Amino acid sequence: MRIGGLASGMDIDSIVSDLMKAERIPLDKLKQEKQILEWKRDDYREINTLLLDFRSELTEMKYTRNFRARTTSSTDESKVTATASTAASQASYTITEVTQLASAATKVNGSSGNNGTKLSMDDNNKIDPAASLFNETTKFDLGDPDDITNFKWSTGVVEKQTIPVTGDDTVFKLDLTGTTGLKTDDSGNLLPMNVRVNGKLFEVVTSGAAGDNQVLVENDGSLTFGTEIKKESSIEVDYIAKNKTEKRTFEEPIKEFQLAKGSISSLTLTVGTTDYTLAETTDTDGNTNLEDGNGGVIGTINKDTGKITFTNEQAANSTITANYTQNYTNFSLTTHNEDGQLKENFFIQGDDSLNAVIDKVNSSDVGVTMFYDSFADQVSLTRSETGDFNVGGEEITTSGDFINKLLKFDSDPNSTADNATETGGTNVKFEINGLTTERYSNTFEMNGVTFTVKQKFDATDTPNGVSMSVSNDSEKVFENIKGFIEKYNELIDKIKDKTSEEYYRSYKPLTDDQRESLSDKQQEKWEEMAKSGLLRRDPILSSVLSEMRMDFYQPVENVDVSPLFNQLASIGITTTSSYLEGGKLEINEADLKKAIEEDPDSVENLFRGGGDSTVESQQGILHRLFDTVNKTKEKLDEKAGGAFSTNQQFAIGKELSNVDDRIDRFEDRMKQVEDRYWRQFTAMEKAIQQANSQSAYLMQQFSGM
Repeated sequence: MRIGGLASGMDIDSIVSDLMKAERIPLDKLKQEKQILEWKRDDYREINTLLLDFRSELTEMKYTRNFRARTTSSTDESKVTATASTAASQASYTITEVTQLASAATKVNGSSGNNGTKLSMDDNNKIDPAASLFNETTKFDLGDPDDITNFKWSTGVVEKQTIPVTGDDTVFKLDLTGTTGLKTDDSGNLLPMNVRVNGKLFEVVTSGAAGDNQVLVENDGSLTFGTEIKKESSIEVDYIAKNKTEKRTFEEPIKEFQLAKGSISSLTLTVGTTDYTLAETTDTDGNTNLEDGNGGVIGTINKDTGKITFTNEQAANSTITANYTQNYTNFSLTTHNEDGQLKENFFIQGDDSLNAVIDKVNSSDVGVTMFYDSFADQVSLTRSETGDFNVGGEEITTSGDFINKLLKFDSDPNSTADNATETGGTNVKFEINGLTTERYSNTFEMNGVTFTVKQKFDATDTPNGVSMSVSNDSEKVFENIKGFIEKYNELIDKIKDKTSEEYYRSYKPLTDDQRESLSDKQQEKWEEMAKSGLLRRDPILSSVLSEMRMDFYQPVENVDVSPLFNQLASIGITTTSSYLEGGKLEINEADLKKAIEEDPDSVENLFRGGGDSTVESQQGILHRLFDTVNKTKEKLDEKAGGAFSTNQQFAIGKELSNVDDRIDRFEDRMKQVEDRYWRQFTAMEKAIQQANSQSAYLMQQFSGM
């Protein structure tokens, strides 16, 4: 802390402060220079953003849909309607008759068993679709109880595993830890399984080599794909394991142990060194006792939920191992579409409900909707797609005792019971422009036109058939062009405003001292004046305005453009009469609509034709503008950079860095100057103090004489 003027009585602090204000005048000018550069940089970047947005508009405008908008009409929309894409040519179509509509294949369960087509054995005690299927099995009508074809639950464990793909490969392996391996049938063949890669179902083969869209699965869980699976893909596998082992050590005392699965069919629970298994006895709640070989009971299990409850609390840090199987079944559905056959396996756990099964089928990729009607007590299967995809054969094929025996969809021709009833899918059959043909769906596409057939008809009720015409939607094309011109005019307005702003030489950025003497409103007004005109007559912006005007008015000399419509003026688009508007465009709506009606192809190619041509005169207006905007953006990037640019990557940034260096050096020098002033005034104070001391001494000597 510096204190001056004790000897001289002068306000040294104020004197030094005033002297430093004069010394800092060049520094204030440097800071003003820096502020102007920053404002210029921001103005350039604002224009660059406008050009980026306009370039996006140009990209959007290049799409054919903006110039080939189509409209359709039908002479009888109650029978046939049509919509046209931009790929559709202007044409007429007549459908003279529709002899058959497309329909989806359906299959309704048959009458095997004692209660006909109904699923339940007793009409007064129907199955509950929300209850556990294992517990509901006795309610199903299975026919003669001694019949070996009756449905039986299997034992094993339904598992689902996701295999991460850390690198491109064809060979992967299931982690079968905690099981004794994949379950096989009596002949040692693997049970059905599903393998999906990124949601796409692959066909599983168990011998030979896997082909395209196939995977070879071996008994040890190895998966070998016919095609390479890319890194970061996801492989999902549904399969049946022989059993499941869960081993856990609990840090705290426990009274309950929840298994991962329900509908338990067998269990060995190891606590310490003692094994406990399912007993024949149950408790008062119907839970099954867990006994050792000597009749000792450690607790009970709810076999439906897999929840184990111990009679006595198990001590902390105890290890418990459960090895078990569950009741399960599986079935498959096979359908067809225009790409071929679709087949998917479904795995049903005993604690699943019929509603859960229906949800699994309906959410699968096999393309079938399952439906259970509680009133009729029947189940139906319906193809999601219409059409006859398997001529002469079944559209929906079922396999597995669950769906064939329990749900009564058996189609065995040797069965004495009535088989499930299938109504095959049909194609829509019609005659169009003299050609008799058919499609899988009542809605179909031909030559860019999408037709929807709503009902059958022939020459008797519709003598002239139903005619559809496809024509150019001139109004839509007009609106698209008009919208583009309006966006161009908005861009011109904003750039012109910047290049023609008044420049106020006497208004420089405010210094800190100047700000203190002005109110907030006065500061805002001053800054507005100081920012004005920084890009006045800027050569880059003036150049882009000039180049875009040339892009619009240079004729398009392209073979796809008629000489009658090779300039904007020839289609009714001209500059405004006021030169002060900077080349803004105006539209003669009547002339533009007339040009679109007379020659829509020339109008389209005037804007977007010749995009691949290197000859500028052959390029459409949109491509010229796109190139001009890109070149200008590059210049602006070199001048002002972007939000993530460093100062050394653009011209103004380098100037800013230079000014910052000069400011730093000047501020260092100001510290030295201020120190010098204080040293000088301190020396003066010392001299005055010394003179005062000598004067006092002399006065003292004289007063004693």
